Amino acid sequence: MVLKKKYNCPVEASIDVIGGKWKPLILWALKEDTLRFCEIEKELPQITQKMLTKQLRELESDGMISRKVYAEVPPKVEYSLTASGKTVIPILELLCSWGEETFGDLIKYTCED
Repeated sequence: MVLKKKYNCPVEASIDVIGGKWKPLILWALKEDTLRFCEIEKELPQITQKMLTKQLRELESDGMISRKVYAEVPPKVEYSLTASGKTVIPILELLCSWGEETFGDLIKYTCED
């Protein structure tokens, strides 16, 4: 992973890599499986194709996910977490638990869904 700038603290660097509306949700979707683009779209029905493509490219550039392209027609591309990406999952699990405890009645799905 090659970060592009200097940061004032580790939290700032971490948020730069995994922050935003979609990146944590993409990482969460990939936590157990390798998925194709369309499968990630199904997991995140509110995201546009353009935004998903952008976020996947950024996560790949930052070393959080890997992208495997198969030489097939039609093209087949799979995304999975890298070793670095897998280290974020326990943090997201804690965030999920905190969200359930704090906002329980407002949440449609639990962390196990």
